[in-house]
Amino acid sequence: MYVSTLPEVPFYALSRHADVWTAWRDPARYSNSHGVSLELWSPQARRRSSFISMDPPEHTAFRALISRGFSPRRVAELEPRIRELTRARLSTAVEMGGFDFITDLVQRIPVDVISELIGVPEADRDQVLAWSNLLVQRDEDFTMPHSAIEATLHLVGYYTDLIAERRRRPGEDLVSALLAAEIDGARLSEADICAVLLLLGAAGNESTTKLLGNAWYQAARHPGQRALAFAGAIEAWIEETLRYDSSGQMVARLVTADVTWYGQRVPAGSRMLLLGAAANRDPRVFPDPERFDLTRDTGDLLSFGTGPHFCLGAALARLESRVVLEELVAAVREDYEIGTPVRMHSPNIRGFAALPTVVEPR
Repeated sequence: MYVSTLPEVPFYALSRHADVWTAWRDPARYSNSHGVSLELWSPQARRRSSFISMDPPEHTAFRALISRGFSPRRVAELEPRIRELTRARLSTAVEMGGFDFITDLVQRIPVDVISELIGVPEADRDQVLAWSNLLVQRDEDFTMPHSAIEATLHLVGYYTDLIAERRRRPGEDLVSALLAAEIDGARLSEADICAVLLLLGAAGNESTTKLLGNAWYQAARHPGQRALAFAGAIEAWIEETLRYDSSGQMVARLVTADVTWYGQRVPAGSRMLLLGAAANRDPRVFPDPERFDLTRDTGDLLSFGTGPHFCLGAALARLESRVVLEELVAAVREDYEIGTPVRMHSPNIRGFAALPTVVEPR
């Protein structure tokens, strides 16, 4: 266990796979009530991040409501539409030959998908994407810059208007479903619905976009593994990227009762970081963890968490990633080249803001 020496942000951190797994599955001792990141730590975190900043049983009821839109059947039904959107975006990129893998291609596909689920009109999606990208940016000291705060306010205003529109004219989208839903006989407040939309709008973009960028980058760095990927090992490509280059690095928890780790007392009220990305490199679980290897067993990876807070969008992120990579492999030659990437500046999210790519069509 790591103990922070920074007096302004005191925290503890767990990095071993078994320790992270144990804490993740114990929401009674390791609470989400103050959010999942140190820089946004607050007892009012649910106003911004909705049900991921709740604990059972409230979290259980809220999650069950949202999960209806992400059921296995509903996710599977999205595949033809995801493939259609991918082919449309990809054909334009391939024609250019040189393009930015992030901004010109992959970030637009999950945004289209989540926007259709939420009910964001096509004409508004570029603006919503721009605000969502600003929302997750951080300054050099990892605090929220003014641009991120401003983008949050813009998104809150936009979603508030969208909620009002669906009150007047309900549709088949998630906003309409949330307006009609009840938890313990009570309707959701506008603030609760808006928080769900903020969460899904950002998470629906970030998780898939960063996963795909990391997969594309790591395959280029490991030509032998890229050959396996282009020979058909798409799902292994995704899973090993999730392990080797996790886009989600860590989550924070509030310790609710005194606990002891390795002889060190951690008092109630402490901040505990669960380092999922480090757990995915634990040699006790993943032999030779520094090797990018599509043939390894990734069954124990923790990239989407575990327990009651297992990522609700994991199946959708995997589906989107599989479809996009399948279409890429079918459309371009294996020996693509990447230029100098630009990494996103974030304490929690690992991935690229830009990834120049040159391809040749098959």
